[in-house]
Amino acid sequence: VQLQASGGGLVQPGGSLRLSCATSGAIFSIDAVAWYRQAPGKQRDLVASKSTNGRTFYTDSMKGRLTISRDNAKNTAYLQINNLKPEDTAVYYCKTSLTYYDTSRLVSSDFWGQGTQVTVSS
Repeated sequence: VQLQASGGGLVQPGGSLRLSCATSGAIFSIDAVAWYRQAPGKQRDLVASKSTNGRTFYTDSMKGRLTISRDNAKNTAYLQINNLKPEDTAVYYCKTSLTYYDTSRLVSSDFWGQGTQVTVSS
């Protein structure tokens, strides 16, 4: 199983980005998806998550500017970030909780993407 995060980049304040997290491999089901971010010198913090039943979480500091979504047919999760601010500059990581085929059995585990850099600057 592999996760590939993409969509980061350099954007001006007030701009928008859509981050993607594509999951590939012998996947049985994706149970939940989440996005974290880590700014230089700081811990990695949860910014948004979406469970299988559709329940979503958004961190208070970004609430109203985030939309997390998933395309089950493509095994891809997205994070839309609007009205970006310089303090949003960080590496954004996706995490997927999923069940996959391991030879003759099913295994549930969390997987992390490699991170995508978001830089907000004029």
